[in-house]
This record gives sequence, C-alpha cells and structure tokens, in this order.
Amino acid sequence: MADRPHQAADLGRPLTAAIRRRIRIPLRFADDYSTTATVVSFTGLTDAQQHVALELGRPAAAGLPLVRLHSECLTGDVFGSQRCDCGPQLREAVERITKHGGYVLYLRQEGRGIGLYDKLDAYALQDRGLDTYDANLALGHRADERDYTSAAQMLHALGASRIELLSNNPDKGTQLARLGITIARQVPTALHLTGTNAAYLATKARRGGHDLLRLGLERAAEPHRHTGALGPAHLGTEGR
Repeated sequence: MADRPHQAADLGRPLTAAIRRRIRIPLRFADDYSTTATVVSFTGLTDAQQHVALELGRPAAAGLPLVRLHSECLTGDVFGSQRCDCGPQLREAVERITKHGGYVLYLRQEGRGIGLYDKLDAYALQDRGLDTYDANLALGHRADERDYTSAAQMLHALGASRIELLSNNPDKGTQLARLGITIARQVPTALHLTGTNAAYLATKARRGGHDLLRLGLERAAEPHRHTGALGPAHLGTEGR
C-alpha cells in the first residue's frame, strides 16, 4: 500500500559498524537551554551516510538508554520552519535524553529520505492541496523512504541493543526490532502543535500510523469540542 512506510527487508542483526571517533561538543539552543554531547561518528554503515550519534547524560547509568532516531530536517532543525515539528522534537529529545541518559541518532534522511530539494518540491505540491505523503508519491518516491539499518548498526556499535525508544512512529520500532534491537518501551514525544503544522501532524497521525500522535491530537482537541474553537477543520484533517 502506498501509505505504508518503507521497512527494512533484511532480518536479524545487520553487518557490524564501528565507532570512528568520539568528540565532546557543548550545545546551546535558541531558548538558551544548554548541555554537552559526545558526538560519535562511525565506519561501516551500510548506506555510507555520515550519520552521527549524540551521547547525552550517562547512558551506562540509565539501565535502559533512551534513544531518539531523528531524521535530519534542515528547514526545521536549523531555520525553525513552522511547517513541521522537527525542530521542537529535537530540542525536546536532547533535554529528555540528557536527564535520562541515552542517544540522539541524527540521521541524514532529509524529507523522509527523499532529499532537501525534493522535499522543497513536495512543499510546493502541498501548497497546491496534496498532503505530505501524496506529495512524495507524486514526485515518484515512496511515502516514506527511510531505512533504519544504519541506525541499528550504530546502536549495536554503541552497545545499546536494548533501549527505550522516544518516538510516535511505530515503523521505527518495527524496523529496529527486525534488526536485532530490543525495544523495551516506546515513549511518546510531546505534541508540538501550531496553526501552521496542524495539517501535517494530522496527516502523520492518520496515514502514517502514528497512534501516539493521534492520541495527543485528540487530547488537544477535547477541551474545545463544545466551543468549536479547535475542531477537525483546525487540525487540518478535512479533505486530506
């Protein structure tokens, strides 16, 4: 089915990757939140991309490290785009994982794997009425082209084969489990809902199988159901 996210085809533990370098980098976000990450690079990743892991807090002391698979989003992570929730999710993940101990895997998968220029082309199609998944399909891509084999390789190299996964996306846990990572618990992210990303979030919940996100949207809408201030139209679900 076109709506179904891409899943890794291989079963079992992937080929071995190794840690290339570890370097400590102080981080400061736009709201002045600061922490220190150990940024880890790797050799032997199957897709040959320059993914990195941000080691935050004390993963070894956490028992089960908290892990976020974060797909690169130049527009959201760097420029603060309001069309998505990527920047706020990254900011949230860094603070939560610093407190708990674990890793943010920063994956070079712009636009759910289609690249920056095609993502911008998809935005143009969305401005003409397509949703985020149909726009990718119209450009000749799958709705979601992300493969998490390299993420599993990174976790194995870090010695984190049993984790808590910070995500609303069930496909991430499904792929990681097939690749030898035990998901002890899936932890939802917060709901970062704005007037400009509501349609995008509603589409992810409805078509991407993001059940945890769907529940968050329902909770956000509930106090306004009787006043009509925040109904389905506001959430961008109509005709999508």
